[in-house]
Amino acid sequence: MITRSIYIGNPAYLKLKDEQMYIMEPSTNEMKGKVPVEDLGLLMLDHFQITISHQLIQKMMGNNVVVISCDAHHLPHGIMLPLYGHTQHSDRVKDQLQATEPLKKQLWKQTIEAKIENQKQVLKRLGNFYEPMDFYLQNIKSGDSTNMEGIAAQHYWKYLISLDFLRERFGDSPNQFFNFGYSVLRSIVARAIVETGLLPVLGIFHKNKYNPYCLADDLMEPYRPFVDTLVMNWLAKNPETEELTKEFKAHLLQIATKDVQIDGKTRPLLIAVKTTVSSLYKCYNGEKRQISFPAFL
Repeated sequence: MITRSIYIGNPAYLKLKDEQMYIMEPSTNEMKGKVPVEDLGLLMLDHFQITISHQLIQKMMGNNVVVISCDAHHLPHGIMLPLYGHTQHSDRVKDQLQATEPLKKQLWKQTIEAKIENQKQVLKRLGNFYEPMDFYLQNIKSGDSTNMEGIAAQHYWKYLISLDFLRERFGDSPNQFFNFGYSVLRSIVARAIVETGLLPVLGIFHKNKYNPYCLADDLMEPYRPFVDTLVMNWLAKNPETEELTKEFKAHLLQIATKDVQIDGKTRPLLIAVKTTVSSLYKCYNGEKRQISFPAFL
């Protein structure tokens, strides 16, 4: 089922009634809208005067809805997910824990191959210099021991934005647009991981004792170019803006329903992410040898 992404950037009172999320005006108690909870996939809260009932929170956790809370700078600051979302949670975690290092190195190689291929497609579609990406693709080793990901990224960002652009978390514009998009994407991937019955903290490659979403950071890599495409489309139409407007956020939240190609089928990205995570589990338990990753249509 295709779920909806909802952004709320004004004062609101959110409550549960008749299995639906009611959006109320706090001062007048007037209903502004309602959405069936079962239709929700992602809810972004971007105002300090939003109140949400505990009953609604529990209902959303039961339906694997990811709730994103934004900070004073209107950037995603935290996400709320259920503790587990699969009936075979403990068995699946055991398979995840028993994954060998050679297996994880091969899975990371596949991940980087998919990422660089999608980055190449972004440059190609924009008419930018993409040919060196083929060389990087051919030289990816197990575990990406030659760091083709980093080398390809240097080329990618130079020819996506400009030769002097530095891709940094706290860097100059348009870094903020990519940061926002990746935060949303990370939340979508984390949701799918929990729903599949795996632990987000146990990554394939990423290992950081301060990071509870290492696996999400791994699996989102081939999906980043789809965020990049939405950001570049926005910048082409709004070349002077540096503000994360409500209009930009609404534009970016389309990422959940963006069509991608996966396993030879066209699927919304939200569904494709679930396919990717499910295929990873099958690699853990020996059913598969390849992770399913998205490609551009």
